[in-house]
Amino acid sequence: MPKEFITMDAAQTQELGKLLASELRGGEVICLSGELGAGKTTFTQGLLGGLGLVGPFTSPTFLIMKEYKQEMTNDKVQISKAYHIDAYRVGTEDILSLGWEEMVANPGNIIIIEWAERVCEIIPQDALWIKFEWLGEKERRILLSNAQ
Repeated sequence: MPKEFITMDAAQTQELGKLLASELRGGEVICLSGELGAGKTTFTQGLLGGLGLVGPFTSPTFLIMKEYKQEMTNDKVQISKAYHIDAYRVGTEDILSLGWEEMVANPGNIIIIEWAERVCEIIPQDALWIKFEWLGEKERRILLSNAQ
């Protein structure tokens, strides 16, 4: 069942990312979709910060992928790495060549992929899909679901 959230500014969008981070245990693939500037990277900044990773967290648009290593684990979270991928300018073969299969197979990884709909054929069935859409000048709707 989809869950819908409305945020009024970047800080609220980041807080929603932090909230999701508290639910992650490792092995998740999080797929982000929505228009340019709709909040995907802002959300990801909150999520990565909520995982206890050290920034700065910027969009990997021109790098394609950024890797963040977890400095410590605890009883609840066994996350060793987080990958932030931007598929806006690349295709499926490009993502596969980055070591996608190994990333997805490791239960200690979290993978966040912006523009995931562009490479949907390699996304695992159990991925979390998050859609961002503008409702007004600053207001955005964020819809979480288990389907694209």
